[in-house]
Amino acid sequence: MTDILLCGCMGRLGRAVTAAAAAREDCRVIAGIDLNHAAASPFPIYSAPRDFHESRAKADVIIDFSNPAALPELLEYAAASCTPAVIATTGLNDTQTALVHRAAERVPLFFSANMSLGVSLLRELAKKAARVLGDSFDIEIVEMHHNQKLDAPSGTALMLAEAISSEFEQGLRYEYDRHPRHEKRGKAEIGLHAVRGGTIVGEHEIIFAGHDEILKLSHSARSRDVFATGAVNAALFLIGKPAGLYQMADLVGDEA
Repeated sequence: MTDILLCGCMGRLGRAVTAAAAAREDCRVIAGIDLNHAAASPFPIYSAPRDFHESRAKADVIIDFSNPAALPELLEYAAASCTPAVIATTGLNDTQTALVHRAAERVPLFFSANMSLGVSLLRELAKKAARVLGDSFDIEIVEMHHNQKLDAPSGTALMLAEAISSEFEQGLRYEYDRHPRHEKRGKAEIGLHAVRGGTIVGEHEIIFAGHDEILKLSHSARSRDVFATGAVNAALFLIGKPAGLYQMADLVGDEA
């Protein structure tokens, strides 16, 4: 039985992870970290990793769906306690991302902007399309999420853009807002567009627009369960792994 420490346990995705783990027989959530202690919970909730540490409790792995501001302390706890962690929080800045990479030198970390298997496949398909189509097609990414999401564009949209850009020798520039520019679209760019509204879980569409033809690749998440299931699978995947940074491609390859 794998014991999970769940950061951000009272959020939407945190609750989905709790349900996903409860439906399995090989893992369980033994404690959570969240500033919200008001709601009832089947496990104890602590305000910070240091409080969990002081309780002398021990988890086999951490799943983090919390807030970027909480990341430094969580990474320090994971490294100091040699506890593997799944970092699924989005909206990280360059400094926070660098902290993840440094911590991975001391402890196994699974780091992905999207925990969906379908999105992992979408990423590979987009790279393949970019290789085949080259610079003869313009590329745009449109992402849609619920009106409570804080970051824009989404971490997944940026991940897809980075994957596509890696297929070009000089890379591509990300264009977030063409409003102030009065000029034709450049070839060496990817347009990223964020839509926020209602309760949209997550929609990502990549548009390859060429001369007289359009290719679209898309993924639609119909519930948060797909992300929760992916996070739990990633947590179990980390058990026994050496220190390092792992991604969805590693998980998919391991299952294959």
